[in-house]
Amino acid sequence: MTTTVSAAESSSILLRRMKEGGFDFARIHAIDFYVVFPAQAPAQRAARLFRGESLNTQVYLRANGSWYLQVSKVMHASHVEIDDFEHSLEALVLPFGGIADGWGVTQEPGASSPELPGRY
Repeated sequence: MTTTVSAAESSSILLRRMKEGGFDFARIHAIDFYVVFPAQAPAQRAARLFRGESLNTQVYLRANGSWYLQVSKVMHASHVEIDDFEHSLEALVLPFGGIADGWGVTQEPGASSPELPGRY
């Protein structure tokens, strides 16, 4: 199941849906944060700001011609940790013209409920 949070949907709502679906909050997960850029160069410059053993970045072209920066951070899926990272991310990408576009997480196979396996 694929679900992501956007400006129209708060982290609280998604976290509640994840809990209802049997998400394992006790484990750490790679949380994917998405930022939209108008061009490739600023997305790549912003991606260089995110380095570390618990971070991974990807820049790719979207169908509408804009560019996505995906920043994956290994962390607990908690409201506080996600909000803290989101605020830091927004502050770093804003000077490059980036606009935060939500986050998502993949539940490990076999760790979610049978009714809602997969990606949140």
